[in-house]
Amino acid sequence: MLYLATPSSPLVRQVMNDGWLGCMTTPAQGQTVPDGAMWAADNGRFGKGWPGLDLWFAWLSVMVKRHGTARCLFALAPDVPFDAEGTLAESLPWLPRIRQLGVPAAFAAQDGCEELGVPWGQFDVLFLAGTTEWKLGPSAERLARHATDLGKPVHMGRVNSWRRFALAEWFGCSTADGTYLKFGPDVNLPRLLRYCAHVAAQPSLLGVAAGR
Repeated sequence: MLYLATPSSPLVRQVMNDGWLGCMTTPAQGQTVPDGAMWAADNGRFGKGWPGLDLWFAWLSVMVKRHGTARCLFALAPDVPFDAEGTLAESLPWLPRIRQLGVPAAFAAQDGCEELGVPWGQFDVLFLAGTTEWKLGPSAERLARHATDLGKPVHMGRVNSWRRFALAEWFGCSTADGTYLKFGPDVNLPRLLRYCAHVAAQPSLLGVAAGR
């Protein structure tokens, strides 16, 4: 599983260049993708920095033009945090436009989306969003495993601890992101790299580590 972070220090950027971490970007970051790094584009709806639909898509178009499509893991369609119905209405018009840019389109799964229906044929990557309780629970796990069965990668957001890191791997996620390196990157980077190395060495044990 590849962890996506912000390029918050020269050492972090070097690690991204070397392929140990990927780069997560948002409209509010104002940071470029390190040369050679795999990258993904969050939409910035969670937290601060959402610029509105038109400016978001203009930003995404510039990012794709600047950094190309080959290293882009996904771009997340606009969503409404913690609102499955609102997310479905907001995302559907933009998923095909993201695909037209030549990058995989991600759909944000929220609490209750399993009851409303997930538009499986209209996106390429399942992004586990929603509340913490839902995202770490059985409904999200079932959606993640179904996505994997369909050949769609799964991403988990807000992964900032070993337990969540392990649980994301147990769900079958191929990528995860969080703000773990935002504060004290030089201290937390070695810990994060140990998580990554542990996943690569013995993924079958992570269900036990996650308390599953």
